[in-house]
Amino acid sequence: MPGDRRARIQAALAAGGDVGRSSARLCEVCAEVVGVSGAGVMLMSGDVPQGSLCTTDAVSALIEELQYTLGEGPCVDAYQTDRVVLEPDLADPDTPRWLAFRPKAVAAGARAVFGFPVRLGAVRLGALNLYDERPGSLSDDQHADALVMADVVAQWVLDVQAEAPPGALAGQLEAGGEFYFVVHNAAGVVSVQLGCTITEALIRLRAYAFSNDRLICDVAKDVVARTLRFD
Repeated sequence: MPGDRRARIQAALAAGGDVGRSSARLCEVCAEVVGVSGAGVMLMSGDVPQGSLCTTDAVSALIEELQYTLGEGPCVDAYQTDRVVLEPDLADPDTPRWLAFRPKAVAAGARAVFGFPVRLGAVRLGALNLYDERPGSLSDDQHADALVMADVVAQWVLDVQAEAPPGALAGQLEAGGEFYFVVHNAAGVVSVQLGCTITEALIRLRAYAFSNDRLICDVAKDVVARTLRFD
């Protein structure tokens, strides 16, 4: 029953005491409850990833950053389509997709990835990303747990943000996350250099990062440091 699953999840979060109210513990419980190798939560606005709320390990952190850099992957698809996205074998998928993301994620140690929309009613916030180091589908119980877990994440995000001043990001969200502020700063610099919109500047940054096999954060740091120009 969904109520039983939610109670089990809330108990796991409560077991952490004050730590249980942190974003880091939220991601840990995601992985523990579903029974996968790692988890991450990506927040999005419009069709643009805003950043990673939390990750459980180096692999999940790289998976989140790859999706932010490339603009593709399970979290991006889950958010944009508002549907669960399942890939039980990244190395040998039935339907090839995410041609830039897939080989890098496999090289990092992810063999299966699963994206679950994080939403509350009509409000879409992002996606829960789960990965496993072994190929294979989620069981029915794992799938059901992940759906409830995504709902818990959505409620947690909204509850935390509700306590922040209008127009500001809640400190509890920012504390354990990676919101790539340097990328947003760099997009502003590039938009001035090229006389284009911020959205187009972000596309240019992503294209440069991809063509040079770099992470977008590293490219952004060069732009902000004025060691790389786009004009």
